[in-house]
Amino acid sequence: MILENLEEVNKRILSACEKAGRDPKEVTLIAVSKTKPASMIEEAYGAGVRDFGENKVQELCEKHKELPQDIKWHMIGHLQRNKVKQIIGKTVLIHSVDSLRLAEQIEEEAGKQDLIIDILLEINVAEEDSKFGFKLEEAESAILKIATFPHVRIKGLMTIAPFVENSEENRSVFKKLRQFYVDMQRKNIDNVSMSLLSMGMTGDYEVAIEEGATLVRVGTGIFGTRYKIGENEV
Repeated sequence: MILENLEEVNKRILSACEKAGRDPKEVTLIAVSKTKPASMIEEAYGAGVRDFGENKVQELCEKHKELPQDIKWHMIGHLQRNKVKQIIGKTVLIHSVDSLRLAEQIEEEAGKQDLIIDILLEINVAEEDSKFGFKLEEAESAILKIATFPHVRIKGLMTIAPFVENSEENRSVFKKLRQFYVDMQRKNIDNVSMSLLSMGMTGDYEVAIEEGATLVRVGTGIFGTRYKIGENEV
């Protein structure tokens, strides 16, 4: 099932890129493996997937220890400051930096290990009360502040769009973030590369790609329904 699902997702990514006139190499698929057992991750790994996303620190740490070392782990869920030290050095990218205080904690812990940690700023474009992240109007000042941190490197932006029945309803969300992303690129801020745009999940990743996403986070589209319920679909 996982192999068939991956083929379908990759086919849709290719189609969305063609529609948008983009090179498929610009888009990285992150298989969201939260709550999934190692055996399912190994199956996706065997099909060539190397980027996996986790929501929980403990789960990421356990899988990091158990699974192949060339897996690139992405922290995509809300990260509590008191758990930052557990994942420093284990992730290729932290997508969910949603406050200055969290960025400061990452800087502190990374400094202790003399590491540079790549992050994305999470932007709550739709300003949903149920979601974390900076508002768009707050984001530039946060970027300028975090850009001064020697052990944190801003690589781009991330958003979680609203849950909708029709993915077209999220196109405006993706457009807004893409425009802000381009604006920040033009400013050439030191220590900010603005090369990654993480947006789009199982229900809307094609629209996100059409609007410029470079990272898409797909869980149920690859692994099927999760074992646990009550969390946001991806």
